[in-house]
Amino acid sequence: MSGKKVNIDDPSALSLVLTNIRRNGPTTRPEVSRTTGLSRTLVTKHIETGLKLGILDEGKLAESTGGRAPRTLQFTENRGFLLLAELGATGMALAVSDLLGNLEKVIELPIDISHGAVKVLAEVEKAFDKLLPGSKGKLWGIGIGLPGPVEFATGVPMSPPIMPGWDKYNLRARLTAKYGAPVWVDNDVNLMALGESTNNSNAKHQELIYIKIGSGIGAGIINRGSLHRGAQGCAGDIGHIAIPQPTEVICRCGNVGCLEAFAGGIALARAANIAATNGKSEFLAGKLLKMKSLSAKEVIEGAGHGDPWCVEAVAAAGRNVGEVLATLINFYNPSLVIIGGGISHAGNSLLAAIREAVYRRSLPLATRDLDIRIGEIDDRAGLSGAAEMVLSELFAPEVLGQWAANGSPKLPINY
Repeated sequence: MSGKKVNIDDPSALSLVLTNIRRNGPTTRPEVSRTTGLSRTLVTKHIETGLKLGILDEGKLAESTGGRAPRTLQFTENRGFLLLAELGATGMALAVSDLLGNLEKVIELPIDISHGAVKVLAEVEKAFDKLLPGSKGKLWGIGIGLPGPVEFATGVPMSPPIMPGWDKYNLRARLTAKYGAPVWVDNDVNLMALGESTNNSNAKHQELIYIKIGSGIGAGIINRGSLHRGAQGCAGDIGHIAIPQPTEVICRCGNVGCLEAFAGGIALARAANIAATNGKSEFLAGKLLKMKSLSAKEVIEGAGHGDPWCVEAVAAAGRNVGEVLATLINFYNPSLVIIGGGISHAGNSLLAAIREAVYRRSLPLATRDLDIRIGEIDDRAGLSGAAEMVLSELFAPEVLGQWAANGSPKLPINY
């Protein structure tokens, strides 16, 4: 790119062209025109802008369909990089990615999210500082996933149940000041949904629900290929939907009868410790002799060994999730449901129970072409989704128009 700024007169059309090439490249000018619906003249104009800015590169000649062969176009993925972090209750995964979302230098570290924002973010920054050396290009943005509700417009966690010391903490301001790059923050389940959507980006799966069954339970909703966050960013918080079961167990939110109080990892761990001490599970009793306390992991292990109590506990969790999921399927009619999170490691025993409840309670038309499966990229889905979140926001018209003339993101950016 030359030292002169490039005039950006139509950020919306430029965004459409660049995003199309980022997601579908390598491609050609005629193909971009066909898939975007823009005229070839307009496409050519914005491609030339992308080339001048160094965001696009020209590649080899494509196959001719009659006449002169068109030259391929591709996104310049190494022009910059992203820093990504997905935080969980007891651990975090971090990575660098290029501008196509390809993950590099993935690391996993233990944390305790309940230690509060200041202490945990210090660990995040320490890990980021180790990832920075050797990264190609300029830092274009940072994406963070948190295991609790996030007001997406501000990037601020709002009353997260398992995150004391995080409520209304301004992550964006802290990380922007340290790294000099724009920052986006979202709920971890939303990012997992984005990551799986990117991995299943064919036309059949534009309507997708990602269910995370971990310590808690949440859902990420993809509508026409885009993440549906709702008015404040908390769409999909299905863990606190009430299910018709008699109980006196109080959920972390303060209510009783919530789905995650029956089927989440914390609920399974609580029930496992009781079963181990009252003689209901020989397998868990043996485990408890060697451990201070049991977790959901031991329940899943017990189910794999055929322990009757553990098998039924996993099946019951699956049925409870399936009952709620059936309502979502009748309401939203997705083509694909992906089950992820730590409890998904129970595999087919959990999946069978979820499917049974869904098919029993959903309308036949809603399930006619429905695919329900365990996630394929579970451990990296959140990081891939964080990369897609940052790239989608950077190339959204309202943000792209603020930095495109410079060739790379430059602060301040009005989110």
